[in-house]
Amino acid sequence: MNSFKKYLAEFIGTFVLVLFACGAAVVCQCSLGNFAGYLLTALAFGLVIVAMAYSIGNVSGCHINPAVSLAMLLSGKISFGDFIGYVVSQFAGATAGAAVLWALLGSNDALGQNGLYKGDIWLSLLVEVILTFVFVLTILGVTSKTENGAVAGIVIGLTLTLVHIFGIYFTGTSVNPARSFGPAIFVGGEALSNVWVFIVAPLVGGALAALCHKFLAAKK
Repeated sequence: MNSFKKYLAEFIGTFVLVLFACGAAVVCQCSLGNFAGYLLTALAFGLVIVAMAYSIGNVSGCHINPAVSLAMLLSGKISFGDFIGYVVSQFAGATAGAAVLWALLGSNDALGQNGLYKGDIWLSLLVEVILTFVFVLTILGVTSKTENGAVAGIVIGLTLTLVHIFGIYFTGTSVNPARSFGPAIFVGGEALSNVWVFIVAPLVGGALAALCHKFLAAKK
């Protein structure tokens, strides 16, 4: 597959993720006091994955997440060159998505950015590592068998919904460095100064998931 097409697909997928899913968090007024908005936001993230999986999945694999791409690299499913191309495209797509969302809303006060749980860096790191580990482990498991191809997108989308239903309360749920970076760039302030947490933790969670899956799947 032409590398440019793969990178373009990743750009588009991450753009859609930030615009629609982070946008849903804003327009649905996601908060603990608004259960409908909370649930709709979680569903939005999952539904975007389902939509993109069945539209660009056959082009790039629909990672749209640097943590997923890192896990695929460690699992030997993509080359280092493609990993770099994917990550650059994902960050660019997320930034573009956040820019459009900012333009549509006319304000950069809330763009679906992530935040520290109780202002605690270590708790936030722990939450995001666990959430990403579960999400990426599911991806590696469901995509490891070709017979799962027809349902893989649905399983992955539902898993992302699940981790959001649990994780929004703590950090807003990142599990995706690019998804966190885009909004943080435009919101600035604490969102930007703490965005490193939501870049590092998902990458650690993704790497741990890759190592765990490799161990579990080993025949010896």
